[in-house]
Amino acid sequence: MPSSPSPTTLRCHRHRFLLALFTLALAACAGNGGPPTTSDQAPPSAAAGQATDTITIGTGGATGVYYPAGGGICRLYNKNRGQQGKNCVIESTEGSIANIEDLRSGQLDMAIVQSDWQFHAYRGDGPFAQAGPYRDLRAVFSLHAEPFTVVARADSGITSVADLRGKRVNIGNPGSGQRATTEAVMAANGWTMADFAQASELPSDEQAAALASGRVDAIVFTVGHPSGEIYDATQSTSARLVPITGPAVDRLIADNPYYAKAVIPGGLYRGNDSPTPTFGVRATLVTTATTPDDVVYLVVKSVFENFEEFKRLHPALGQLDRREMARAALTAPLHPGAERYYREASLM
Repeated sequence: MPSSPSPTTLRCHRHRFLLALFTLALAACAGNGGPPTTSDQAPPSAAAGQATDTITIGTGGATGVYYPAGGGICRLYNKNRGQQGKNCVIESTEGSIANIEDLRSGQLDMAIVQSDWQFHAYRGDGPFAQAGPYRDLRAVFSLHAEPFTVVARADSGITSVADLRGKRVNIGNPGSGQRATTEAVMAANGWTMADFAQASELPSDEQAAALASGRVDAIVFTVGHPSGEIYDATQSTSARLVPITGPAVDRLIADNPYYAKAVIPGGLYRGNDSPTPTFGVRATLVTTATTPDDVVYLVVKSVFENFEEFKRLHPALGQLDRREMARAALTAPLHPGAERYYREASLM
């Protein structure tokens, strides 16, 4: 087993890994028309609701997948903007919940959000209970999977989800996405915290070091791939991705429409050359009922008719399938503009 790298070495490795992905995304956005304008570069008049000639898409942090995905959507739309007279720009945001709040307040026209938060926002439960149901939320299409990912030390004996029982597992800090999904897996299997030898609550950025030092046997994430955190974990020690399959997982997916089966491609991380089946949420593009049908139609058409170009934006987008995008994990009502394109393209 390799010696554990220092925290400084891990940070340097991860920085180079994420920089390479971000450079790839920027290169993919380059070309005719250049990369899309971001809202922090655009004048204040570009904000949604302040300029009727601008479409603003909320994404996420600049090193994640949402940012290049949103940039690609805008770039492809802007190729055809003469049909609508609107310009598409992206906004780097704090993520799904902030995006939904900004959609509701009119600060955004579209946004990329996790499918589970789309589900809860439309119904007004979970973190949206105080605001109430967001009945004007509309689905456009789904994007990449954000799989529930378990990474186990090679010497732990963990090769399946059942093997987590009796082990030292970092289940995630309270309120985190991975904690919520871990608890869902536990409930599906009939487990409680007492079924683990130890249930740690470390945040994501501390998990790789805990695995490398042997403080835990396994760690969990809900994340798009490639992931800098998983890169750290597999670089710091001999570790494997664990398949998350079986009857309990099948029931979990069937009972919760925001979950879907997923596969983590092989070869992304050291020592993990084979694909790993699991499940998780999906990233989804959403909008509001007030967004004009023709605008949404052109957004969908621009992406779906330049599909191979869009898939090259980021490795996490490389496995996209048009038919799944039109159907999977869309728990709010489908926007009529999107439905129009899908019927024309025989995707529904």
